[in-house]
Amino acid sequence: MFSSDLVYLDNKSIEMKNILYILFILLFVACDNPSAPVVNELSPMTKTDMAQGILYEANIRQYSKEGTFDAFAKDLPKLQQMGVNILWLMPINPISTTKSKGPLGSYYAVADYTGVNPEFGTLDDLKNLVTQAHALGIYVVLDWVPGHTGWDNHWIKDHPEYYLQNEAGEIIDPINPFTGESFGWTDVADLNYDNMDMRQAMREAMVYWVKEVNIDGYRIDQAYAVPMEFYKKTFAALREVKPVFFLAETDVNHPGGIEMVDLFDASYDWPGHHLLKDVVHGKKNVTDWDAHIENLLETYNDRNIVVNFISNHDENSWNGTVQESFGAAADVSLALDYLSPGMPLIYSGMEYDLDKRLLFFEKDSFPKVTGKTFKLLKQLGALKLQHPALQSGVDRGTYRRLSTSRDENVLAFERTKKGDTVVFIANISAEYVGFTSPYNGTFKRFEDGKVKILSDTYEHRMRPWEFWILTK
Repeated sequence: MFSSDLVYLDNKSIEMKNILYILFILLFVACDNPSAPVVNELSPMTKTDMAQGILYEANIRQYSKEGTFDAFAKDLPKLQQMGVNILWLMPINPISTTKSKGPLGSYYAVADYTGVNPEFGTLDDLKNLVTQAHALGIYVVLDWVPGHTGWDNHWIKDHPEYYLQNEAGEIIDPINPFTGESFGWTDVADLNYDNMDMRQAMREAMVYWVKEVNIDGYRIDQAYAVPMEFYKKTFAALREVKPVFFLAETDVNHPGGIEMVDLFDASYDWPGHHLLKDVVHGKKNVTDWDAHIENLLETYNDRNIVVNFISNHDENSWNGTVQESFGAAADVSLALDYLSPGMPLIYSGMEYDLDKRLLFFEKDSFPKVTGKTFKLLKQLGALKLQHPALQSGVDRGTYRRLSTSRDENVLAFERTKKGDTVVFIANISAEYVGFTSPYNGTFKRFEDGKVKILSDTYEHRMRPWEFWILTK
């Protein structure tokens, strides 16, 4: 069984440019030389940084009792311990109060695209958070909501033409194109992308945060709901400022398909998330998972990195905790997120064994006590950063399915790149299994370095949900 008792992170996995940057900061502080230059930015994100990316979604409001940027920043070193190198901040803009849901409203009802939610702190507090993250080699991306605004947004009064309207000339909330009825998102007003002035205003707001706060990219909410031409022009404008990272909340099954996905550096593996839940609940099996991975690799190729996740803000608040969704299979499912092709995602609180659905429209928090999941995430983070075989995107590590006598229950695959090999074998079932495999080799068990021999002449046995991570 892959133990979560070992606490280990190989600092050599952090790229040399980030190490040099941190050393420079420490030297500057130690010398206390007022004439020395101030370094206030991390080298822009590269394809290599993305290839070994570990993404953390921060719910600032609920992360701490204070619910502020400053309170969250105190724990940035813990993110670094888990190997996190990309930090995604849920929307940091002021929230509309008109037609709002709950006492505090939704982060996704934006009142001002260039403002900071005072609930979280000030613009300077946000800048400090970004600076501290950069000093630890962690890039920062903002959650961006381009499809709609809150009803308090000044565009409602100043530019009603920026919005979709009904026959009576009234601004409307978003409509489901398949039913012609409202989605029920009555706290937001739907934007009109036929209006070129609106597009330009949106573009300028996105450029503002890269220039003013030195963020490193965007996670785009409901990316499929916005025309591709907007992204093409906007991404070009942003990249004139500096190289940035774009994550789309979409997949090939949403409007735009692979053409939409191709515009972004990364996108969601929603199908994989739902399928994995079905597998662990016995509705599907490993054979179905194999078909999904084969299709994913063929469809996406190396053009886009899929984000693998067992939780995020929507899943936690509306569909259930990790324990509710995955139960005893939580650890093996989390490990699979790291070992499968793609970029793993950690949602706020997962590392502290979050066991409740966080409130969405009002204040909430959770105890931050490190336990088995924090230790497991540190191990998995070290593994991801140490092994080129686990890289994604351009020049990713290869993926090869390994056959076993119990392919419907046992998932086994090999990742390789430039002489580096990682093997993952897991019993994805609630029963004990014995199996044989033609795959032979001598490996080190990752958690303790002990020798593990795989042989086609020996029947291997695994407990329910047990998994092995083996390296050469």
